[in-house]
Amino acid sequence: MADLRIENADAVATITLDRPDALNALTVPLKEELLAAFAGVAADDGVRAVVLTGAGRAFCAGQDLRERLEPDAAPLESEIRLRYNPIVRAMRGLPKPIVGAINGIAAGAGASLAFACDIRIAAEGASFLLAFGRVGLIPDSGATWLLPRLVGGAKALELALTNEPLSAVDAERFGLVARVVPGEALVAEAHALATRLAAGAPRALALTKRAFDLGRTAEFEEQLETEAVLQGEAGSTADHAEGIAAFLERRPPRFTGE
Repeated sequence: MADLRIENADAVATITLDRPDALNALTVPLKEELLAAFAGVAADDGVRAVVLTGAGRAFCAGQDLRERLEPDAAPLESEIRLRYNPIVRAMRGLPKPIVGAINGIAAGAGASLAFACDIRIAAEGASFLLAFGRVGLIPDSGATWLLPRLVGGAKALELALTNEPLSAVDAERFGLVARVVPGEALVAEAHALATRLAAGAPRALALTKRAFDLGRTAEFEEQLETEAVLQGEAGSTADHAEGIAAFLERRPPRFTGE
């Protein structure tokens, strides 16, 4: 893959957007590679967690605007439906946790990719910028759904309308990122967290992710029933039995995903 790297270690797949000279701006080939990467990790039983990050000084600057000037560029509506929406759907539907290692600016659709991660860790110099309004567009790729649920409706709309950046420190204050770390420590911190997640019970992690996604729009009573159903599914797994045995025997559990 020319514009994207995937490295597997300790049951963690690290997906790196790799166009550093262009601030990892998204082109058609990169979007296709990214979608294929998520399909690949979804199908790989050896991968239990994912880290998404960018090469160089940016996480992702969003759409490569030069590409939009090409005569054969697809209409924006088609581009969103054909390429952007499938990526964020794949991320939210992935039955494995995604840690976003936000190493620098996450702008436009790059910010949307960060929002679609399950947990975000940011380098001290990182920032988030919706940026769409600066080129006469609206936020897309799930941003209008995800961001209000992450930082609250008022702050999300302010960021969308003013196109002002949100620093890593403020992102932590608003709950957008789990923590902020020195830039040189970001990769190690993100991998350590993903490795910890990878040691968990895979089915329980997948069901937890699903429960929280469903809970974003469910009524309270509806969500109680959802929890009961999903808990019944988790409780029938071999990993649940292993967890109980490990607790009683005072040893770390050995989850297999069964």
